[in-house]
Amino acid sequence: MMNIFLVMAGGAIGSALRYEYGRVSGRLFGPNPMWAWPWGTLGVNIIGGLVMGLFVGWLAARAQGGEQLRLFVAVGVLGGFTTFSSFSLEMLLMIERGAWLSATGYALASVLASVGALAVGLGIMRAVA
Repeated sequence: MMNIFLVMAGGAIGSALRYEYGRVSGRLFGPNPMWAWPWGTLGVNIIGGLVMGLFVGWLAARAQGGEQLRLFVAVGVLGGFTTFSSFSLEMLLMIERGAWLSATGYALASVLASVGALAVGLGIMRAVA
């Protein structure tokens, strides 16, 4: 039960950080059509990937379990901030294992299936709303 609370607490922090980052990005880049691009999302994805790499590298160098810390930071905080960091870690691990075909398939399936599923869900709701 403690693990669930660690993930939930971390997720709340990560979600709040994501919201604030998006708010600040919107204020910085504003409604200017030249900047009408998802800077907030791009930023959290890049920052999340960097922090995940730093954290996983640090945790591996510690060589002492750290399961509760991993759950709080990697699954909770970074999961609430961006799931892209987990995706990036999983892809890199596949690439490091030499599983280029799996990594490519995973990337394509993740992006295309997610966008496709969103389109289906949106289409259903537009049809019934």
